Amino acid sequence: MNTKPNVKIIQASSGWKMVDFKEIWRYKDLLYFLTLRGIKARYAQSILGVSWAIIQPLFTTIVFTLVFGRLAKVDSDGMPYMLFSYLALWPWNYFSGTLTESANSLIQNANMITKVYFPRMVLPLSAILSKLLDFLIAFVVVIGLLIYFGITPGWGLLILPLLILQLLLTSLGIGMFLSALAVKYRDVKHALTFIVQLLLYAAPVVYSTNAVPEKYIPFYILNPMVGVIEGFRAAFLNRPIPWEWIWPGSILAVIFFVFGMMYFRRMERIFADVA
Repeated sequence: MNTKPNVKIIQASSGWKMVDFKEIWRYKDLLYFLTLRGIKARYAQSILGVSWAIIQPLFTTIVFTLVFGRLAKVDSDGMPYMLFSYLALWPWNYFSGTLTESANSLIQNANMITKVYFPRMVLPLSAILSKLLDFLIAFVVVIGLLIYFGITPGWGLLILPLLILQLLLTSLGIGMFLSALAVKYRDVKHALTFIVQLLLYAAPVVYSTNAVPEKYIPFYILNPMVGVIEGFRAAFLNRPIPWEWIWPGSILAVIFFVFGMMYFRRMERIFADVA
């Protein structure tokens, strides 16, 4: 009878390798509990709880409407500025929030990394998935604004899964890259808040794409969030789908996702040493 123990040897990865998705699936329970923990920690000891997922983007939209819509008279391409702004802030807040959460995920869980083995990618993934609750709750405001302004969406809503997938791929790719980078270079954590604020103006959140000079458009459309935001506006406001903004960003979103995964995998072997 064979009495040898079942031993699994874990070796550090080296070079540029793809992620072992089967291994991540085996740790799906850990991913679930870390995601749940992230949601609970965000709203722990909070009086308003998940209502902040509505209050924050709504009040930001009101400020943008007063400053950019009323005072600066920024062109909203014929749309009510409040709805124009919120439909951009809704996906943008998810994107910017996931960058911050995922970049800090490895540092905040350094004790886990140094004591037990599990696929390290579970940490940034749980940070990104936990923000989906805020994204879904904020949809309530979209419904309210559509009713208030008397706008009925059309068949354009069918492209929402594609836009959300593009948003997720971009967030995952850049988030995994930043999380791996932040372990080695702690400056990333401090610089990220400033960078996210700058990136806000690199996407058509407070202004229309019509304001972008034509000579800059070939570079501007490479920002995946441009296509996501313009697509969200078109889908909910029953406008023609701006494929010319969407498809270049979709290609870049896939590239960001693949590169982010491979870079994370390459750096994974040093996480326990420098965390």
